[in-house]
Amino acid sequence: MSKGTAIDLGLNEAYNDLFSTQEERDNAGRTFVTDLDPAEISDFPNHPFYVRMDEEMERLVESVKERGVLSPVLVRPMPDGGYQMVSGHRRKMAAELAELPTVSCIVRGLTDDEAVIIMVDSNLQRERVLPSEKAFAYQMKLDAMKRQGQRTDLTCATPLHKLDGKKSRDILAEQSGESHEQIRKYIRLTNLIPELLDMVDNSVLKENDKLQMALRPAVELSYLPQNEQNALLEAMESEDCTPSHAQAIKIRDFSEKGKLNSGVIQFILQEEKSNQVEQFKMPKERISKFFSPGTPAQKIEDTIVKALEMYRRRQREMER
Repeated sequence: MSKGTAIDLGLNEAYNDLFSTQEERDNAGRTFVTDLDPAEISDFPNHPFYVRMDEEMERLVESVKERGVLSPVLVRPMPDGGYQMVSGHRRKMAAELAELPTVSCIVRGLTDDEAVIIMVDSNLQRERVLPSEKAFAYQMKLDAMKRQGQRTDLTCATPLHKLDGKKSRDILAEQSGESHEQIRKYIRLTNLIPELLDMVDNSVLKENDKLQMALRPAVELSYLPQNEQNALLEAMESEDCTPSHAQAIKIRDFSEKGKLNSGVIQFILQEEKSNQVEQFKMPKERISKFFSPGTPAQKIEDTIVKALEMYRRRQREMER
């Protein structure tokens, strides 16, 4: 036998077992489809997406009653027995409401971080995702991606930080279709107290009987400590209003200088907002004949104001 000739001793499988983790051996080739009792499936911990009992859920329940769960849910087996939902919380809820004895499931061995990433990605495909849902989902996925990126062994499924030198946040931006800055804003919302975060969701739900707050001012207020957010909440409910972006910047500035208190919050909230200033409007066709085509709106406004000032002076001279 010549030097360098490889001898197959049939030890490859044993060798791989020796240098792999028990978790990897357990998860390998562990994907199958089966029917499970919904009671055997626990919810994903800290699931950031709401399962709402709305008209859409009612339609889904009726569909499940007629045709069953057409698309299997994704679950993973747990070390202590039972299964954990990864993707399909709404379908599972519909199956329970329809009183189905079992639900079709894809069972797949997943690590905690793999499960988080799949759970977030599958739910972000919904037609309407609330700001609070995006906030916690992006935070959970980013944390999972960072942990995956920190692995140095060859079994890492997604070596994120090794991919063209990109960081997890950059990859998350590419995958989500949102800008790096927009993702940062959403994640900042996780620092809001629940009552203020609800107001941001209300701006999407368009519930006119509840206070609504836009994303930009909410991001500014997320830098306030919890006690100041509670004081702000009390003032907002008292004044029945939420701050504009400019007002939120002022509130944050006073907070960072250690000068924010209930009186300051009340004073800022009572300031007239730019969109609350009464506007005077005139049909464009009534004044267009006095100006050359393409004249900027600001120049038209300035000219009209000057003409009115001249008219007022002339009227006063005539009254003397």
